[in-house]
Amino acid sequence: MKKLTQRYFVPFFGLLLIVGLIGCSNDANETNSNESNDNNSNESNSNEESAGDAEERMSVRIMAPSFAPDPVGDDSPALQAIEDYTNMDISLELVANANYEDRFNVTMASGDLPHIMVAPKDASFINATRDGAFWDVTDYLDDYDNLSQANEIILNNASIDGRMFGIPRTRDLGRNGATINTEWLDNLGLDMPETIDDFHEVLRAFTYDDPNQSGEDDTYGMVVSEWEGPWDNLQVWMGTPNEWGEDENGDLMPDFMFDEYRESLHFFKELYDDGLVNEDFAVMDSGEWFDPVVNGEAGVVVDVSDAANRLQNQITEDYTDEDQILDIFGTVEGPEGLRVKPTPGFHNLLAISTTSVETEDELKRVLQFLNDLNDEEPQNLSYNGVEGIHHEINEDGDLVITSQQDGGDLFDSEVRDLNQFQMAIPEANFREGPQSALQEKEAEVIEDNMNHAVANPAEPLISATYTERGTQLDNIIDDARIQFIVGQIDESELDDAVELWMNSGGEEYIAEINEAYQIAQDAQ
Repeated sequence: MKKLTQRYFVPFFGLLLIVGLIGCSNDANETNSNESNDNNSNESNSNEESAGDAEERMSVRIMAPSFAPDPVGDDSPALQAIEDYTNMDISLELVANANYEDRFNVTMASGDLPHIMVAPKDASFINATRDGAFWDVTDYLDDYDNLSQANEIILNNASIDGRMFGIPRTRDLGRNGATINTEWLDNLGLDMPETIDDFHEVLRAFTYDDPNQSGEDDTYGMVVSEWEGPWDNLQVWMGTPNEWGEDENGDLMPDFMFDEYRESLHFFKELYDDGLVNEDFAVMDSGEWFDPVVNGEAGVVVDVSDAANRLQNQITEDYTDEDQILDIFGTVEGPEGLRVKPTPGFHNLLAISTTSVETEDELKRVLQFLNDLNDEEPQNLSYNGVEGIHHEINEDGDLVITSQQDGGDLFDSEVRDLNQFQMAIPEANFREGPQSALQEKEAEVIEDNMNHAVANPAEPLISATYTERGTQLDNIIDDARIQFIVGQIDESELDDAVELWMNSGGEEYIAEINEAYQIAQDAQ
């Protein structure tokens, strides 16, 4: 096994490092939830009647991704309860997550935009904001009790040209981590990895030392999909800047311009050449990514820390501590110590169309609606559904999702995707069911990750060149990384890809990012 003993200098860049965690906003495929108030309660009816008396209902169309096999319909009692609470008639346009990006772009081109769209902060959305397709809500946020409390770091990361063109769907900044099969560790007499060398050895042992004791060659170390996230996380573990870093002159440069990036690629290639990751990773659909862990073929997946609980539930539904074979860790020590790639603190924005929401009065109604969705009752409804239909509170005071019991799919068809237009601002405020040991560990990992988070100093910065050619530029480097790992190109051809990147707009991109960075530095 090759030991990574050489140490590398990584410049310290002191942009806003994350100073606190915001409440966790779980993805749609999570099943842990919080209590909602019964929408038939006298108190709720009183609130609804007073809201209805004050103002007529407004109809609002929302386009959002769907993760459930049977997306929520208009007849969902949980959706109807949210409508009553917010005094809105909600029409959901749910799109399978795998197809969402394509549908988003098609919808933008059509000109028939819903009132609210879950929008990625990508080149097409940035261009659309500059063309006036979405409302600038920056100056309105302070008028709303929940929205005004949004985390400033997350707002900064989600901004475009220093302005807010939507409400961020907030996420834990320290959410990234790795899930590992501890039953395999125990079978092999190994401890949880603490260093890059340990991590390498675990992957080797999981591949070649019969960790499942089957007597067959039927396991491998780590499963990776076509999504580039695992490589991005491991690069930061090994000392590579988080997307951008300062060079010796204090200028920002993209991560692949640093020596640590190259060393990481050699490490990844070694993992691939030795069969420690799946051979088909470059073409593996991310929808099938976790199957090898659930099926007992792979022992590690690097993703988000909350994946462990979901995967354990797939291995053993409603698992007990005795059933648990998975665990979580946030990072391992690399050449520059413990380093974590944080999330931006949000996953897409709820953007408001200027064509469907034509007047300022309508905008304020929609913003009030988004503000109200962050109240406790709508959050509970979005994550847990209606008490007595989708969940119960047992004699111990614990929340139990009853609509998933005995193979029921009512939760999927009436609740699961409702949290796709939730924001959790200022915090997640819904009742959780009993927490498993894995969920408790997840919270610990998220908190500890914040001690080792490496900021991306270019996160909020906008480049005109990247807005125009960002997809092309990203593809040049992403494709070259994969080709190098699988042995299709060598180091000199990797240099050629970097040169192509520079000549395709990369030079201008770097100059524009540094100009924006200097302006931001001067404004502090």
